[in-house]
Amino acid sequence: MSRVGKNPIEVPSGVQVTFENGILSVKGPKGELSRPIHNEIAVAVEEGSITVTRPSDLKAHRSLHGTTRANIQNMVTGVTSGFTKGLELVGVGYRAELSGKNLILNIGYSHQVAFIPPEGITFEVTSATALNVSGIDKQLVGQIAAKIRRVRPPEPYKGKGIKYAGEYIRRKAGKTAKA
Repeated sequence: MSRVGKNPIEVPSGVQVTFENGILSVKGPKGELSRPIHNEIAVAVEEGSITVTRPSDLKAHRSLHGTTRANIQNMVTGVTSGFTKGLELVGVGYRAELSGKNLILNIGYSHQVAFIPPEGITFEVTSATALNVSGIDKQLVGQIAAKIRRVRPPEPYKGKGIKYAGEYIRRKAGKTAKA
């Protein structure tokens, strides 16, 4: 049995979970998420908890079991407290600012880079060199943060670029002068 998949998911008060026609919908104080569930994985919605079971010990069923349970747990967590991914800008003159809901980055290019947030994502600039990407869908928050980081990934010599908050950048030694 999967160690992740066998654990029941506790549903906090104020969250409504429905499972109909292979689609699981979770509605909470921050919003609503829905996701199709594989037809061979059984989801039981009881009073205050959700359990995920698999029909057999085939490799495909085992891999779907834990993944499905983790995705449902992320949906419940997202509609109750949401997810946030922090980014830091490292470099002289690198800064971020908000223009309405859009994120404007000055990161060493000859032009500014603008990001328009998709539905359900909000940007928050905590300082000139730090920003947060927030939303209720964990996968979408991570994807948008990765797209922002990809504009100027940190380089290994000085560490300049956009990095995740708390990310460690392995440094390389630069050129050495001849003696």
